[in-house]
Amino acid sequence: MEIKGRVALVTGAASGIGKACAVELLSQGAKVAICDINTEEGEKLVETLTAKYGKDRVIFSQCDVTDYPQFEESFQTTIAEFGHIDIVINNAGIMNDRFWELEVDINLNGVIRGTLLAQRFMGTDRGGQGGVVINTGSNVSVNPYVSVPIYSATKAAVVNFTRAFGDQYHVNLTGVKVMALCPSTTETKLVQDVGRKLLLARYEDAWQRDVASSVFQRAEHVAKALIHVLNTGKSGSVWMVEKEQPPYEISFSKH
Repeated sequence: MEIKGRVALVTGAASGIGKACAVELLSQGAKVAICDINTEEGEKLVETLTAKYGKDRVIFSQCDVTDYPQFEESFQTTIAEFGHIDIVINNAGIMNDRFWELEVDINLNGVIRGTLLAQRFMGTDRGGQGGVVINTGSNVSVNPYVSVPIYSATKAAVVNFTRAFGDQYHVNLTGVKVMALCPSTTETKLVQDVGRKLLLARYEDAWQRDVASSVFQRAEHVAKALIHVLNTGKSGSVWMVEKEQPPYEISFSKH
């Protein structure tokens, strides 16, 4: 997919991987709706990006992905501003097993809401032009961390959800391709102050073991991988990006 001139909606875009993806998409010539629950950070970011790219290229929309009407409004706002949507990046996520119900609602239900909204607003069967959805998984989508079982579960679910909706059956119905990008440990707020985010404090030693061999990567590197996946990925494909290496497709056995 040629990125230049496309319209992208990115959730969790005020910081971390989402912010890096929004900036990268803008630098590639896309128009971007920065959607985030954090209005202050989001508006500040849009101010900075507007100065660089122009106010006709980037907007902020307050968006809590657990709130369907508000999420829907972000789609409507983006379309009102830019005419349509081509790319949806379901990136909003938290890692906090202590607040596991909220974690499931953001990491899994948020991705489901975003994908269903994308199909509704971009689907060729609903008068749209089709498009691409990228769901953010994780390295724990494939190899769970013992220390964060519930977070691992949400990210594993995102991958199977993506593989199912990314199947050609659904693409034929809607014209919407669905893929997943799975970053390993990345330097973001997600992995700060982990002790408070584990279900039990005693899991700290398990966390240390889980991340012992991790090589942290920059969010900007993940954003470059996103562009690669948008340009070359097939619907239903799942991509790992780790250790600042180029992304590679994860293969699943077909029975």
